[in-house]
Amino acid sequence: MANIFGKKWTRQALLAHVGDIAQIAGVRLAELSDGPGRGVRIAEFYTGSGFEFTVLLDRGLDIHDASLKGTPLAFTSALGPSHPAFYDPAGTGWLRNFHGGWLNTCGLTNVGVPGEDALGAFGMHGFASNLPARLIGHGGEWRSDDYEIWVEASLRETAFFGVNLQLTRRISALLGQSELQITDRVENFGDDEAPFMLLYHCNFGFPVVAAGSRLVVNQKSVQPRDAAAKPGLGSHLEMDPPQAGYAEQVFFHQLNADEHGFVTAAVVNDAIALAGTVCYRQAELPNLIQWKQMGRGTYVLGLEPANCLVLGRAAERQRGTLQMLQPGESREMVLRLGAVEGLEAIRALVDRIRPGE
Repeated sequence: MANIFGKKWTRQALLAHVGDIAQIAGVRLAELSDGPGRGVRIAEFYTGSGFEFTVLLDRGLDIHDASLKGTPLAFTSALGPSHPAFYDPAGTGWLRNFHGGWLNTCGLTNVGVPGEDALGAFGMHGFASNLPARLIGHGGEWRSDDYEIWVEASLRETAFFGVNLQLTRRISALLGQSELQITDRVENFGDDEAPFMLLYHCNFGFPVVAAGSRLVVNQKSVQPRDAAAKPGLGSHLEMDPPQAGYAEQVFFHQLNADEHGFVTAAVVNDAIALAGTVCYRQAELPNLIQWKQMGRGTYVLGLEPANCLVLGRAAERQRGTLQMLQPGESREMVLRLGAVEGLEAIRALVDRIRPGE
């Protein structure tokens, strides 16, 4: 039952007030028409709660902008959502097409630094974010008194004589809620085993990220990625004001899951009573990478559930942690992104993440 406009509504009661539920919530297909993003198909979601977000169908089914009642949640880079034709797959060329966004998908066969192995050269963070999708469908449907809006599509990372991995993604949200769910299935359609590396690069920006904002997690352990991050270990949960010349700090978290096997992390800004959340199933995504980038104009907190680290395929293989998909094998991942407003609701969120504190 949808809780909107200050009360709960049954399907029958709500439809008595509108000619089309699209007056309140829905998903619209459109296309960008100008600049580097010209030709990129998008799906615009609005849930009736003031929660809105945009899916980039031609950019790996990434989520670009997101907002709650007009307040932005996601970081947008100076590049914006450019067309995948501008993608440079060599080396660190991925950075030339990094739009930021609430979700930037990294993988499917490499996450992190570029390199080369028996399968050939691989660029930074892989191809996924720059692959156009084939649309399976979109729309809305009632499930008793709940109304779900959704889009589903697939994309494939493959080459002649190369790997053949398909990602099928369904993005959905419920009427009246301020959360979306991503359900992914990655399947190996090739005849040979294939490396499988996947990271959900979830990028939160101003104003939810600001001086005094804090990261809330239920930690088992945390370690800095490198020497640049070591000095920031003691304050890695606290956000700083924008700084010129800031060197990114990356931390590897091991977190405690709840009784359902899910991990929740939140960036909280108490001053504006707003929090952004990432929730994911830990069985498939055992790692959370924190990307703390407090630079001027590059001011972003990345919360990145992953089945690997960000050191690249060669390092993952050397560590003995490189996951492989056998021919015909598939994996399913579940990720939720959301927003919480109001100090009371935020306190309840923090208590849920860190019970008993």
